[in-house]
Amino acid sequence: MTGEKSDIIVPKYDLDAKWDACVDLTARRFVYASVAGTFGGLLFFRSPVTRWAAVAFGAGIGMGSAYTECSQKFDGFPTKFPPAVPKEGQE
Repeated sequence: MTGEKSDIIVPKYDLDAKWDACVDLTARRFVYASVAGTFGGLLFFRSPVTRWAAVAFGAGIGMGSAYTECSQKFDGFPTKFPPAVPKEGQE
């Protein structure tokens, strides 16, 4: 214990915390969206097949939104357009 702070990891590179946050986020969104799909299926549909489809759709929405947010946590926000480079002779 020399008192140096060389053991501290910069939050940008702390992969353990990012993975923990992503697993937690994925589990919560999967469960909440599945429950929402279940209630929606019970409310709007009579057939068991369409009710299961509503549950699966809700689970897919939850997984997709968690994947989007986790990819932003790991890679940062993607740029939609490349940076504008002025042509020669123009300012």
